[in-house]
Amino acid sequence: MTSPSPAAAAGALPADEQWLVCLDIDGTIMQETGTISDAVSDEIRRLAGEGHRVMIATGRSVSMTLPVLERLGLVSEYVVCANGAITLGRDETAPTGYRQVFVEEFDPTEVLTTIRSNLSEGGYAVEDRDGVMRYCGTFPVIEASGQAEKVEFEQLGERPATRVVVVSPDHGTEEFLEVVERMGLSKVNYNVGWTAWLDIAPDGVTKATALERVREWLDVPRDRVLAAGDGRNDIDMLRWASAEGRGVAMGQAPEDVVEVASERTGTDLDDGLATALATL
Repeated sequence: MTSPSPAAAAGALPADEQWLVCLDIDGTIMQETGTISDAVSDEIRRLAGEGHRVMIATGRSVSMTLPVLERLGLVSEYVVCANGAITLGRDETAPTGYRQVFVEEFDPTEVLTTIRSNLSEGGYAVEDRDGVMRYCGTFPVIEASGQAEKVEFEQLGERPATRVVVVSPDHGTEEFLEVVERMGLSKVNYNVGWTAWLDIAPDGVTKATALERVREWLDVPRDRVLAAGDGRNDIDMLRWASAEGRGVAMGQAPEDVVEVASERTGTDLDDGLATALATL
């Protein structure tokens, strides 16, 4: 498969020395407070300036991802959002500078019904390909964003979704994991975050599947891939990068994330990402 958009101008490095560098945002580039340290941003800009293919791979929506690129001063050929369901390609003629080049969706009705029967008090949200988030129940993070529409539960399944998000403030992480396992969500991919937060993507869709597609478009060898992340939604990405390249788990990552990585760096508070990137 060929790239759907022209490659950006390469830096000084010859093609056979360029790495594909795939970075999670929250807990990796950005600390919980929203801070991006100078050390981290400087390393990202250095690598991009030298000609490495530096890009974002996040669970965030498009609207919450592009401002981070702006903060970093990073212009990437591709951006992976919604845990792999949406891939953007650089397009200078588009209003945001990017356009959708690959989108994967699913009917969220069955999974929403299954989850609600197990977590009746949770908050539920569905995001579509345009980044519109519709939600019901208690969902403080989404409510605070001011970018979502509150609807009745029955309306959540009216449109195809790129992801479903469920939050259950009354459950601890381990308890929430047990509930999720009992549901047997076999037709979708799901990841549980640090708190009782569940991200559900189309079947077979992860950051890794999107990044492998991008790697093929860019024709970067598997042994020149570096991915860094800290959460359970990064497990497939880190396993993919570690197979022949470098999968870097952040220092604060849970053990099941660390286990699939080929290396571990410092925490986000210790500029662990900058430490790892400095080795390239």
